[in-house]
Amino acid sequence: MREALAERGVKSCIPGRAKRKEPIIYDTELYKSCNPIERLFGQLKDWRRIVTRYDRCAHTFFSAICIAATVSF
Repeated sequence: MREALAERGVKSCIPGRAKRKEPIIYDTELYKSCNPIERLFGQLKDWRRIVTRYDRCAHTFFSAICIAATVSF
């Protein structure tokens, strides 16, 4: 999968396991910048309304995401 993405010009930013025989080369700075985004998604999952998607309308659902993201920051 990594080879197919590399052919498309996508950089790998997820490190391999520590005990891997052949270490995977990845961009450490890009990996560090992904952490705040991943933490935000984790915090959004704490909001029951967003996880279960109570809102049927996409506009209302997006508004709930914006409110939760604002409170998280």
